[in-house]
Amino acid sequence: MAWSSSLKSLLTAFVFSILAVSSVDSIGCSVSSCVGTSCSPSSTCTASKECFNQIQKFDTPSVNTDRTYKEKGCSVDTCSDVEYSATLGDQRKFSYVNRCCTSENCNKEDLTVSSQSSEYNGVECPACYSEKDPKCSSVTTLKCTGKETKCVEITGTETGTSALTLFGKGCATENACNLSMKVFKDIQIKSTCISPVSNGSPTIKSISSFPIILLLLKVLL
Repeated sequence: MAWSSSLKSLLTAFVFSILAVSSVDSIGCSVSSCVGTSCSPSSTCTASKECFNQIQKFDTPSVNTDRTYKEKGCSVDTCSDVEYSATLGDQRKFSYVNRCCTSENCNKEDLTVSSQSSEYNGVECPACYSEKDPKCSSVTTLKCTGKETKCVEITGTETGTSALTLFGKGCATENACNLSMKVFKDIQIKSTCISPVSNGSPTIKSISSFPIILLLLKVLL
């Protein structure tokens, strides 16, 4: 009898210890999604480890065609902090930020896209943008700025179909190369790094320095 009682006590203590550990690991996260200014009712979920907070922005020349999508919730898989951007032709710019946190209701506040440097970084890319057409009627040259040091080609299709929604080329951050992911809930994008534009600056510099070389030769002779 005493041995059975001891086993029951040990089992009870073991169960309570598991529950205690589980309660420590679990955290509450805010849950919501917003398309533009239209947002779903806020709620909460219980995550085993992490909450996520995300914002996606597509800026265009007109506020009528700008798109913003925000989402918060519990991370199902391992969460990763990610931030990248791409500037395409026709003044189209896509920005993506995902943040992870591990404390109670830590994703409550809305994220914002940080301002980026407008300083030219020396890279020039072919740039264009079109919708529902797998090519561009005209391609221009775009001078890249800030951290957007790679040239990229991006294709977007509607999730679950092969219907093309966008095609573009331009400048992007390095981590925007070779992406395959869903954005704005129903658009599957794929990106590929492409070669930068050759601006021929080394040739120009060598030609401009030729008279100086001739002058130095005359002085030496």
